[in-house]
Amino acid sequence: MSYDRSNAAPMVARGLRILPWESDMGHACYLAADPEQLGYSRSVVSRLADRIEDGQLTDGAHVLQGARAVLDDPKAGKEALRRSLALVTRALGDVLRVADSRGARLTPPAIEDAETGADQEEDDG
Repeated sequence: MSYDRSNAAPMVARGLRILPWESDMGHACYLAADPEQLGYSRSVVSRLADRIEDGQLTDGAHVLQGARAVLDDPKAGKEALRRSLALVTRALGDVLRVADSRGARLTPPAIEDAETGADQEEDDG
């Protein structure tokens, strides 16, 4: 997979979840959630996506550990560095997709109005 954050992140609308896989054509896949659940769904597809995302994060941690080992090895050659960088690039794309997916499902933080002391939702625009 090759996640392009610059194309996908701005497209995430409230109530949509970026799934941790792509279509056969390489496009991002989305899951529409029940609006009452604020973008979080307990559907079979959502639970599968949760498990895949958890696996991607675990894989990312292992790839990071391996990349550090390659970088710490003064005898590591060009091929080992290229292979390690390829794995890190793939893992980073997966982690960015997970971050965008989970971040889009967060409710906007309430900010306190300095004059009234009341909570207000943050205005994005």
